Amino acid sequence: MPSIRALLPLAFVALLLAASGCPLGSVPLRPDGTPGPEKCPEEALKAMRILRLRVGDSAWIDLDVNQLDTSPITLYDGPIESMVSEDLGPLESPTRLYGRVWTGGPQVVIRYYEARPPDGDIIPICAVARLSKGQLKKLPGSKPGMAILDYPRAGVDVVDAFR
Repeated sequence: MPSIRALLPLAFVALLLAASGCPLGSVPLRPDGTPGPEKCPEEALKAMRILRLRVGDSAWIDLDVNQLDTSPITLYDGPIESMVSEDLGPLESPTRLYGRVWTGGPQVVIRYYEARPPDGDIIPICAVARLSKGQLKKLPGSKPGMAILDYPRAGVDVVDAFR
């Protein structure tokens, strides 16, 4: 049986992820590995109403701040930090978006749960990364748990629930 000292780092990471609004495996997966429906938390809906962020508001983002101006990029299952490259309503560039990546299906799915404006506090939100014409589709050479994408940028759309 592992000692309490050995488990503390794992508990700390779980606590940080839970506090950040990122789901800890609470999102049911579809048979192809993509995430199933998920409600937008009431606190995020309230924050978006106050900010006047409406469903369908969109902007361009850099998908991974660690891979700016890189093409192709590699994304892994788990947390992601993206950056708004144009204003998303009152969220000015370079607001950071924090969310989660799923690579199990034929296309990458990215859901955002938090935004952090350049000089502000974390704001709960609900948004998704999108790119038309299937351009979030994984490239050949992608392995389980990761995805290689042609494009380092995508659109981000505000949503009121994840479908």
